This record gives sequence, C-alpha cells and structure tokens, in this order.
Amino acid sequence: MIDRSHPLPITRQAEALGMARSTAYALPTPASDRDLDLMKRMGIEALYRKPRTTKKHPQHRVYPYLLRGLVIDRPNQVYAMDIAYIPMARSFVYLVAVLDWYSRKVLSWRVSITMDVHFCLDALEEAIDVHGVPEIVNTDQGSQFTSQAFTGLLKERGIRISMDSKGSWCDNVFIERLWRSVKYEEVYLHAYDTVSDSRTGIGKYFNLYNRRRPHSSLKRKTPDQVYYAQQLLTLAA
Repeated sequence: MIDRSHPLPITRQAEALGMARSTAYALPTPASDRDLDLMKRMGIEALYRKPRTTKKHPQHRVYPYLLRGLVIDRPNQVYAMDIAYIPMARSFVYLVAVLDWYSRKVLSWRVSITMDVHFCLDALEEAIDVHGVPEIVNTDQGSQFTSQAFTGLLKERGIRISMDSKGSWCDNVFIERLWRSVKYEEVYLHAYDTVSDSRTGIGKYFNLYNRRRPHSSLKRKTPDQVYYAQQLLTLAA
C-alpha cells in the first residue's frame, strides 16, 4: 500500500493509512533457509481448516466422462453436481448444488454439516421432481457420487452417468465458476454464525443468481431467462 516512488513523503502516506511510521519503513525479511529447514524438521505449520471435498473410494466404480465433444443445446440435457466447502465464523458446512449445464441455472441445493451421500441425494431428487429427468448427470469422482446409493438412483431413472477425469477441474467448469461466484459474492462477505444463517444467505444468493444476475456467456441474460425461454420453445414445438 505504501508507494515508495510517489512524490508524497512516506511519513504522510503512513498517516493517511493510519499506519505506524516504523511499520512503513521496515522492510520484510524472509526467513533464512536454515530456519525454514528447522521448521520443516520440527513439523511446524500453520493450523487451519483444510477443505477436501473430493475423496475417491477405492472400491467404487468410476464412470467415463461423457461431455467431451458433446453438443449441449437444451435445458435438462445435462445436470452437473459438486460439493463445496463453506467457511463460517467458527465452523464450516458443505454445500452441494445441482446445475443445469445449458442455462447455468441452480436447480436445487443443500447445506450439510457432514459430507455424506444423503444431502446429495436430497438435492438430486428435488431437481428431478421439480424440473424433470436429465439425460446425463456429471460429477467428480468423490465417494458420495460413486456410491451405490447415488449411482443406483441415476440408473433407476435411466440417467447416464458421467464423471470428471482425475484431477481435471475443467471437466465441470461451469459449476467451478458457480463456486467462485457464490464464495466471492456471498460467503466471504458474511461470516455466518450458524448453519441456519448459511442456508439463509446462500438461498438468497442463489435466488439472485438465477433471477437477476446476467451472465456474459448467456449474452447478458439470466439463467432463469435462458432456462424457461428454451423450455417454452420446446413445449411450443
């Protein structure tokens, strides 16, 4: 924040920023190689929550990625699902969402304090009940999505199963962009005190995201506009 090449003296810059002059004049000194090596040997590291939402189960079947080269030109053709880690003031929750790939509309979502398969199933069943059965559901290779309960539901409904390639975040790029949007535009701006607060805040954001937030990739239309306009055209045909 201090610009040492600026004509305004550093002292005045420090005053304007409410910073002590000693802090402004002090130059950062990196830790020596010896200190870094010593910390590594002692196992010293910063303590913080480390999110890990994709944990593969060694005994679960992994399905191939079906979207490469596929023309996706209508709603309910492909649903994408993923789980995100949501920090709160003193804890954290997990968020799962079902996204319509064509329109980017968030069809359903759930918040949970545990990362089991049940909140994923609840979100998927709601999306299907309200919006219809998709042709394909795409997920990552996490144990929730490769479980018998989850894949069994898809097979019962005649839905084709698609899974991201290992380590390839771009295979599910639109839901990754959704996570970036919801975290930077909602979650990181509010330190939720309770799980209920997180549900309320995220719910309001998704309502705005679907109904009022235009997307450049959708020609400045909202997900709801694209989703329902195409649905009306399909019904008219």
